[in-house]
Amino acid sequence: MIASRPWLPTPVLSLLLLFVWLLLVRSTAFGQIVLGGALAIAIPLLTHRFWDARPHIRKPLLLLRFALRVLKDIVVANFEVAYLIANPWRKLRPHFIEYPLMVEDRFTITLLASTISLTPGTVSANLRMDGKSLLIHALDVDDEETLIQHIRQRYEQPLKEIYEC
Repeated sequence: MIASRPWLPTPVLSLLLLFVWLLLVRSTAFGQIVLGGALAIAIPLLTHRFWDARPHIRKPLLLLRFALRVLKDIVVANFEVAYLIANPWRKLRPHFIEYPLMVEDRFTITLLASTISLTPGTVSANLRMDGKSLLIHALDVDDEETLIQHIRQRYEQPLKEIYEC
């Protein structure tokens, strides 16, 4: 891993910014590389103090498995939502659910909320001010407790293990 330096707090982000700059201007002229490099160094320097500390990934292989699980769930949920919408005789049961959180780390909560929103049919609507629960809207809910356990086992528990929260 590349060590962070005071003049280059996030080297990977700086490289990404340079690459995006060159794509935006559609040129690899020397002047554009210099300007993009200056922006790639200046932007992280000016903004890094506003960022939260990056969490340490304890189990990278579990993170890979989690990402593959989420991708699979997105594909499956797309077909399920398409089926629900294509069948007008099927009555939907939309529902708001108060999901009690086991994790307390803001980064992990953000990942969980994003994962829930990425899977079609569910949306993270709100994080309570105390940070203890998420308000989730689901398109079709049979049993509230079953959905809570599904989210806890498939998403929250692996995130808790990956980042050891």
